[in-house]
Formats: sequence, structure tokens, C-alpha cells
Amino acid sequence: MASGGLQAKKTPLPPLTVETLVNGGAGLAHHDGRVVFIPHTAVGDRVEACLVRVKKHYSEAQLVNIIQPGEERRVPPCPVAGDCGGCQWQHLDYSDQLKWKQRLFTETLTHQCNVAEGVIQPICAADDAWRYRSRAQIKCYVTEAGFISGFYRSKSRFVIAVEDCLIVASRLNELLSKLRQLLRYSSFANKIPQIDLATDDNGKCASTVHYLGHDLEGLAELLRSAELDADILIQSGRKKSLKAIQGDGILQLQVDQGQITLNYAVGSFAQINLSQNRRLIDSVIRLAALEGHERVLDLYCGMGNFSLPLARRAATVTGIEEAPSSIAWARKNAALNQINNTRFVCDPVEKHLPRGGTDQKVDLLVLDPPRTGAYALMKALIAWPVRRIVYVSCDQQTLARDLRLLVNHGYRLTTSQPFDMFPQTYHCESVTLLERS
Repeated sequence: MASGGLQAKKTPLPPLTVETLVNGGAGLAHHDGRVVFIPHTAVGDRVEACLVRVKKHYSEAQLVNIIQPGEERRVPPCPVAGDCGGCQWQHLDYSDQLKWKQRLFTETLTHQCNVAEGVIQPICAADDAWRYRSRAQIKCYVTEAGFISGFYRSKSRFVIAVEDCLIVASRLNELLSKLRQLLRYSSFANKIPQIDLATDDNGKCASTVHYLGHDLEGLAELLRSAELDADILIQSGRKKSLKAIQGDGILQLQVDQGQITLNYAVGSFAQINLSQNRRLIDSVIRLAALEGHERVLDLYCGMGNFSLPLARRAATVTGIEEAPSSIAWARKNAALNQINNTRFVCDPVEKHLPRGGTDQKVDLLVLDPPRTGAYALMKALIAWPVRRIVYVSCDQQTLARDLRLLVNHGYRLTTSQPFDMFPQTYHCESVTLLERS
């Protein structure tokens, strides 16, 4: 018995026709009255597939061959698309990706939250469907051919070698290529399981080399010798072991009109699509509709991505975040931008009721939780309601679960808009406004 279902013996299935796409990116077909999910397929594809997992209400299959492509299928530009786990929809034109993201997001909220389709706004497309990622975690291993780097195959720990990732910023691919050449035949290569890459709004690049060996100074000397045009860091264990050996390891974003500068450390959370992040912030500001007298509570505030733009338009903003480094940067960013009406608290969000741990009234609650959502907080928002909520989400399934609880207990979903932060994948971000009836 495998986790979540029976592991099949990759049983060949008769030819199947994909009928639609579903959340998670797979195509849906039917066989013997059962639903079968087949990743990396398009509507209308006639396919050969083999069964890999049988669950109670559906089965999962692996694509073997395209017998007849559907009208929406194209040849993926990347040679390892369908094998690498980084992208799921390269076989769809970008216009079709947007169409399906809009459709699936709308279906999820209207069906699960019982809201009218008219409250769902058109998806905000990305400026560029390629080279948009400002961060990437590259997996590494050593073979007879040398030092290999790439991404995990979907649902596995097998590394697919990727020479040039088409969704990662070009300057990061160039940096990775230099690191591969430097490390390829070194004595350090087989002790490096991962290399993190990041870039910012100024074009500055940084790389964190994860190292499991003991000769930290030897590796540092090798990395310095290459005179790479980037900040270089080594992490030899937990995050607290992170050490900059070249540069300061500080990246920078510019957001809002009348620019706000946000600094953050390599390894801290920041959105991977920098231009779409600015659009996301603009949307939050617009939906917040602040008049200058409001008290705002920003949960999962990070380094102030939403807090500081909102603080310019509110009486006070309190940000709550569990990561100490993010809170430290939020405070520094407030001082850097001379924004003095903020308070940042390092604490688990779950400990803070909508009142922010005080008896003060909260006029607006903003939250941007991780992919798991914020279900416990939704229960608190029923017991201690606030007038207006702006919910930023990166997962429509946990978003719908959370919103359903609120709309069934006195909140009205006023508007919701998906944002395509992640072209070539099925993922999308969203911003939703709720008001207390």
C-alpha cells in the first residue's frame, strides 16, 4: 500500500481521449467508468498511458505516447518538458494556459464557495511567459559525465539534468553554467546536493551553495577564485549556518508608486515573479481602498511587501510574521523608507486573533499565507469578525476551503482575481476581497 492509494504495476491501458484539464494540471479521461488523471496532456489528445496508482474514487496514469494530438497541443520548447517536474503546461500555448487557469479558478470558487461567476475578474497575465523566475533551487549530483544539475522529476527524487531552464532568468542560467564548470571535476562536487539562485530588481545575482563536506575554506577559496559577478554564500547545515564569502547577500525590490525599496537577505521569502509582484501589490492597495484613518493588520507580512505600501495610506499597520529574519528586514525597510506608522511582531500568526493581540479595532485584515492556507484563522474571523479582508493566496484549493467557511458565516465575497505568477505551470496567485455583511 502506497501513501494515498494502491501502487499499480504500470498496467497498460487501452487508448484514452482527454476530455478536460483539472486542478493540479493533469488531463482527465475515463476508463471502465472510472476517472483517470494523466499529466502532461491536452484536451482532445488520444493517448497511450499506463496505470500507476489506484485510489478510491480515481486512478492516476503515466503518459506513454500521443497517438493523435488535440488541437491545443504544441511541441514544448524545452527538451525535458514532461520529464522535469518544474513545468506542467509547456505543451499548451500561453493563451490556452491563461484560459484554463481562469476556468479552473472560476469553477473552484463558484462551486465550492457558492459565489456568482461575475465576482471573478479576468486573470492578470504575465508580461513574459519565459525567463520570469527570480529564484530557483537547483538539485545536483555527480556521475561519470561530471557535475549534473537540474530539477526533480515530478513526484520523485530523481534529478533531470537541465542545461538552460527557459523559465529561469537568463542571468541566473549564466551564473549556474559558470558554477557547473567550476565545480565539475572538483573534490567538492559530490558533497553539493543543491545550489540556490536568486536575482533582484537591480540585476544583482546571488548563489547559495549547499555543502555537506568539511573543507569549507577550501570550497570558499575555489568559489572566490572564479571572480563570479554575484554574491556567493555557503550553507553547511541549517539556515543559520549560511555564510557570505563574496558580497553581502542582500537583494532589493522596488514597489509602489513613489518607489518603496525593500531589502531582504538571500534565503528569505520573496515572490519569484518580480513584475507580477508589483501588480499584486497594486491590486491589494486598490481593494484596500484606504482613506488614511484605518488600522491594518497584515498577517504573514514577510519583509513588508504589502505592509509598507499600505502604511502610506493608513493610520497604522501591524505586521505579524514567524520568521525572525523577515521581521528584522521589515523593521529595517520601514526605517529605510521613513515609514513610521508600522509595528512588526515576530510570532506565529495563529497566536494572533484578528485584533492583532490587542484590544484595538482592526479595519482591514490582509493575509498572504503559505500554500496550506489559514483555516485556523478563518475560525477566529468568525468569532472576532473584521469589516474587510484582503486574502492573497497561491493555492485555489486551500483558498476555496478557507473562503467557504467565511461566506457561510456572514462574510460576502466581493471580488476575486487570479494572477499568473507562474507561466508554464498550472499554479496561479489570487487576490480576494471579503466584506462583513
